[in-house]
Amino acid sequence: MPSRIHELPSQLVNQIAAGEVVERPASVIKELVENSLDAGADRIEVDIQQGGLKQMRVTDNGHGLSAQDMPLALSRHATSKVGSLEDLERIRSMGFRGEALPSIASVSRLTLTSRESGAEHAWRLEAESGELVPAAHPAGTTVEVRDLFFNTPARRKFLRTEKTEFGHIEQVVRRLALARPEVAVQLSHNGRQVFATQPAADRREQERRLAGLLGEAFIESAIFFDQLAAGLSLSGWVARPTFSRSQADMQHFYVNGRMVRDKLVTHAVRQAFQDVLYHGRHPAYVLFLTLDPVLVDVNVHPTKHEVRFREGRLVHDFIFRTLHQVLAEERPASPTDEGPAILPRAETDSVASVSPPLASPVSQPGLGLGVRERRQDYAAALAWQAPGVAAQAGKAAVEDEQEIAAQSEVPPLGFALAQLHGVYILAQNREGLVLVDMHAAHERITYERFKAAREGEGIKSQPLLVPVSVKVSAREADLAEQHADTFGTLGMQVDRMGEQVLVVRALPALLRDADAERLLRDVLSDLAMYGESRRVLESVNEVLATMACHGSVRANRRLTREEMDALLRDIERTERSGQCNHGRPTWTQLSLQELDRLFLRGR
Repeated sequence: MPSRIHELPSQLVNQIAAGEVVERPASVIKELVENSLDAGADRIEVDIQQGGLKQMRVTDNGHGLSAQDMPLALSRHATSKVGSLEDLERIRSMGFRGEALPSIASVSRLTLTSRESGAEHAWRLEAESGELVPAAHPAGTTVEVRDLFFNTPARRKFLRTEKTEFGHIEQVVRRLALARPEVAVQLSHNGRQVFATQPAADRREQERRLAGLLGEAFIESAIFFDQLAAGLSLSGWVARPTFSRSQADMQHFYVNGRMVRDKLVTHAVRQAFQDVLYHGRHPAYVLFLTLDPVLVDVNVHPTKHEVRFREGRLVHDFIFRTLHQVLAEERPASPTDEGPAILPRAETDSVASVSPPLASPVSQPGLGLGVRERRQDYAAALAWQAPGVAAQAGKAAVEDEQEIAAQSEVPPLGFALAQLHGVYILAQNREGLVLVDMHAAHERITYERFKAAREGEGIKSQPLLVPVSVKVSAREADLAEQHADTFGTLGMQVDRMGEQVLVVRALPALLRDADAERLLRDVLSDLAMYGESRRVLESVNEVLATMACHGSVRANRRLTREEMDALLRDIERTERSGQCNHGRPTWTQLSLQELDRLFLRGR
């Protein structure tokens, strides 16, 4: 006989909720610090004992709690942050459910001490006994959590070592400190201060704070930007591709000040870095997305790590295009420049520039007319193959140098001095010495020109001799019909032949040997999840990258001074020229100070 339905005891209800909210000590710290931020604190101190297993204490100088509100603070679904459905749809605070404190109190020994602004004295509340007594405490609140999971031993067994648990706590506190530069945050462990940040009012102070939290190397490689469009704002710091990571441990994304981990956001960022990173490498960034709270739902996960955007495709495209443009505009800059190194694009038929030595430009699939029209741009590259052209290319480069010298300007990468072992170019600029990997640099230049030619003509399609039938679900077949135009722009022809059958009749010319069924399924998967797909474009770009690699200048090729200078000028005007197609740096700068240190000058 089935058991009767009955209400659960409040203590058990709280412990069930705690199982969702409190995963480990770091979860407790996250909830408590977010409460401090909601209380308007501008100074927060976090003190940890034994990785949080013994004790955790969070102290702030926020507006505090009155004696009447303190018992309510430990009651489920009691909060001052949400009062109606309209408030729930416009959440601006970090917390809003009223579950954190009672959930934590149900699996630990919790003490709440608080003094409301303007009150005569503070009050202390023991969660276990419910006893409320006067206490000495400055304006603000202290929450002390001891013996986490003391009454749920099964949960306590799943905790890791003290070092591991504190590592998670430190990561959470750092991320929260990154979210609020105006708040001073201090973290201590076993009586030793781990880090302490000071409030940052302007960008220079914020970058100094970033360096303290993430390391000097990050901020030295970071590009700051601030972009506003379509009611969305994206700002922050993104590290140059050469500062990539072996794991995604330096990716900090905030939506309206809330740290989140979102698949849509991750996908958009990965696409922006698609052709500037090694495979398996991860970008580093601290990004802040701001939008109307009505357009984002933060009430989709117990830990509030995930969000759901009402206009997901708009947000995805905005993030992708913004980061794509930021990376594209990062080029060598003169020493007097501030901010991202952005140089004006060169005109198509300006000075002779280095490009792949193509014997027959029209033979490249999908690039014929565009490359033929830019034949004059390949003069310097052809000079490496045909000495007869060298004089003409050299004359153009010399005239270019003379013109720049006449204007008393030195280009960002300066002028070539020599070639080292047939691999590197040594150049002198105002800062000191520039070293260029000529193959990597030429590879990027060639690749970007291939992409420009492809974008000008579109992706050319090639019919398949034998169409490929693919069995799909009815939903995927409907999706393919709805996005027929999308497939057309990608160079694919996909027809529906039945309720659950699609036929691929054409593929992009550059991908004529690709697996048609796999490509179709990948595109359908992207369309279903993100509303768009760049799979075909990424595959085409991979082919172009291979062509660029094989068509670029090789090692041990002797270059003239004029040819080397032409390559330097091309680097300065080419998008994403700081790294090759595989993510390797194309050039590096050694300042005079660094050179002096190498030779102990001035000591």
